[in-house]
Amino acid sequence: MLPHIPILEDRPWRVLGLMSGTSADGVDAVLIEVDPQAFDSGRPFRRCLGHHAVAYPAPLRGQVLAAASNQLDPAGLCILQRSLGDHHALAAKALCEALGTVPDLAALHGQTVQHHPLQGASLQLADPYVLVEALGCPVVWDLRRRDLAVGGQGAPLVPLPERWLHGAQPWLALNLGGIANLAFWDGQSLRAWDTGPGMSLLDLAAQRWLDCSFDPEGGAAGGSVSDPLLTQWLGHPYFLLPPPKSTGREMFGRAWFEQELSALESLPLPDRLATLAAFTAASIASEAQRLGILPAGLEGLVSGGGARHQRVRAELASRFAVALEDDTGFPPGAREAISWALLGAACALGLPGNLPEVTGASRPVVLGSWVWP
Repeated sequence: MLPHIPILEDRPWRVLGLMSGTSADGVDAVLIEVDPQAFDSGRPFRRCLGHHAVAYPAPLRGQVLAAASNQLDPAGLCILQRSLGDHHALAAKALCEALGTVPDLAALHGQTVQHHPLQGASLQLADPYVLVEALGCPVVWDLRRRDLAVGGQGAPLVPLPERWLHGAQPWLALNLGGIANLAFWDGQSLRAWDTGPGMSLLDLAAQRWLDCSFDPEGGAAGGSVSDPLLTQWLGHPYFLLPPPKSTGREMFGRAWFEQELSALESLPLPDRLATLAAFTAASIASEAQRLGILPAGLEGLVSGGGARHQRVRAELASRFAVALEDDTGFPPGAREAISWALLGAACALGLPGNLPEVTGASRPVVLGSWVWP
């Protein structure tokens, strides 16, 4: 199989992946080795060469959250595109300099600031031209909108790379980012979708009541769960929709949080946080019931920043049918960036990067647009 871009074929490819999730806490950069000949066998990933995470400075994170809450004007969005490009380039260049290498290609996710799948639209910001200048290699970016163009949700896209990472045996993967998503491979077919809130609401609560951007270990969420509030929240229309489906901060973000403020603030602070943690866990467990009876001994893997939140994990353990183990195969925060690097390599080979059964697209398509050095 000949690549669509000029890359040497006598060695594994070095592919950089850059991911910034809906938690909007920063950028994860990874460099991996990919065997371009092994996509046919389903095991193109060889090894992770390095990982580097760079948090957003508070002003930049504030701008991202403002954009996600429709509080940024066009000029602000324009400037934010460049600021995010600079930040991604900083993370990528630092990793490559530390490893003493230049990637063959880079795959840039960008920062999602709006996601409207029912209208066929999604917006990820980060200027790819800045990244090309920083790295001197081809960059593929804007990978979601091709799936949207053929009727898909544009998300989730990581289930296909997850299949490449896991192999043929049945597995279940839960990602606890700002939005939670679930993927299940039964050995023959793959089902995946966004289940609802991950850490987005808990992060907003931490900002308002704890004066910090997030509560990583969940130590402040030691109260009791308000069952009436939890029952009310689980009646949200999103949970009535069947997959394929995806969501974002537009549905479970600042607007939702502010709508529920008076009810939340009638509770003691530990109870507010405990109830929000239970909402994340209960919505995941409820959505997972769509999978039916799961095989005994199924491997369940949890990743993302929320994997460290002990109250969410405790609520999941009491509600979820599968025991969830931490992702210890990769550095914390690296897994989605690795997935994005694999999608970039697939694009370089002209291979589809979406799964129509997951996103609802009318057909498999090659994802992304290229920027050249």
